[in-house]
Amino acid sequence: MRTFLTVLTLLSATCALAAPSRVILNQGGEVQGEILSDKPDRVVVDLGFTLLSVPRDAIASMQALKPEENSTTFTADLFREGSGEGASSVRELAEKVGGAVVLIRTPTGLGSGFIINPEGYIITNDHVIAGENELSVTVFEGSGKSMRKLQYDNVQIIATSDNLDLALIKLEDTKGRVFPTVPLGYSEELRQGAPVFAVGSPLGLERSVSSGIVSLRNRDMGTRLLVQTTAQISPGNSGGPLFNLHGEVVGVNDLKIVTTGAEGLGFAIPVDVLKDFLRNRDAYAFDPRNPNAGYRYYAPPTALPLKSEKAETGKSSKDSQ
Repeated sequence: MRTFLTVLTLLSATCALAAPSRVILNQGGEVQGEILSDKPDRVVVDLGFTLLSVPRDAIASMQALKPEENSTTFTADLFREGSGEGASSVRELAEKVGGAVVLIRTPTGLGSGFIINPEGYIITNDHVIAGENELSVTVFEGSGKSMRKLQYDNVQIIATSDNLDLALIKLEDTKGRVFPTVPLGYSEELRQGAPVFAVGSPLGLERSVSSGIVSLRNRDMGTRLLVQTTAQISPGNSGGPLFNLHGEVVGVNDLKIVTTGAEGLGFAIPVDVLKDFLRNRDAYAFDPRNPNAGYRYYAPPTALPLKSEKAETGKSSKDSQ
């Protein structure tokens, strides 16, 4: 009995010192917990409710969880906000945030998106998935020679807004995988001339990075205010993130102006519009059986000028005399 209590005491002490980690298995699954023992032949993981002994030859890799992946800063709104601290270079940040940027394919095209919640919630444009029910998402894990692509074909559409051109989708059948995420920034902190960069898959060129500045943070585009940027945005970038140099999403890449003589005219949906969309996602809930049933809000009809009596009859009062 004393020996058993001693073992429990040692395990508890080790557990208090251990850091949460992710153990990725050769078969594609993974477990997450505290590493209690790391030996040449096996690894012991504390899952919270039990201890799991994993043979070393069944493990592909082990990764310490990043602070944001092990935090409780995710609210009921599904996202977390950045602190605005620790500005870095585009090169460093592209490596850091690249794992949360995904490629989205539909039967008719492709676009980009980004993961906002470790359970697999993804933001993209409505026009990327509009009219489609069959989606596939490619997640990029690692970098360089160790990078691998994970494709998910079971994707649920949670909410979508044609007016805002935003959509929320979720990866299903993920086998408990914890996904890397990116924080959301603040629209009011954007300044004209501030450096920004976009990550996405223009024309299917995966994980492409382009940088530029904020040309104007509130460009009136008729029915919406968008962030105007010189960062290159091409077909396939749609739905991808526009970052500041804190690694925070400040916009959702949406469109560009293509015309003779025009260069560097890209536009992104402000991040505060995205936050409102997520907070009120029940108003934009997607119903595949009846997409017109109270969830999509169309623009009101344009008022037409009333026809004059002369236009109605085609005659003037003098003609009628």
